[in-house]
Amino acid sequence: MARIAGIDIPREKKVPYSLCYIHGIGLTVANRICDHAKINKDTRVKDLTDDEVASVREAITALDIKVEGEQRTQVSMNIKRKRDIGCYQGLRHRRGLPVNGQRTKTNSRTRKGKRRTIGLGKKEQV
Repeated sequence: MARIAGIDIPREKKVPYSLCYIHGIGLTVANRICDHAKINKDTRVKDLTDDEVASVREAITALDIKVEGEQRTQVSMNIKRKRDIGCYQGLRHRRGLPVNGQRTKTNSRTRKGKRRTIGLGKKEQV
């Protein structure tokens, strides 16, 4: 099993698609890594030699790509900075609402959570 950036990438998939399992690497960046490491994109991970796996690791460092913990830290620091300066996106993060302009009247259950009905409490005894 190939282990890159602390992640066991899937063996049965082609190299670019299995590199996408690493946080911070999408398909475009994975293709750039394969080009830089001179690896055929149709090769399966299980067919890679140790030298090719090492060249993929070197390509990630040579292209200066932030992956895994470093990438997660950078994203969380960006969110924290926006919350601290009080910009619009920071306020949306603080309130737990969608940040990028999506509608909130009917959708956005992922961000808002389970529906809470307002106004239907217990009837008051008189």
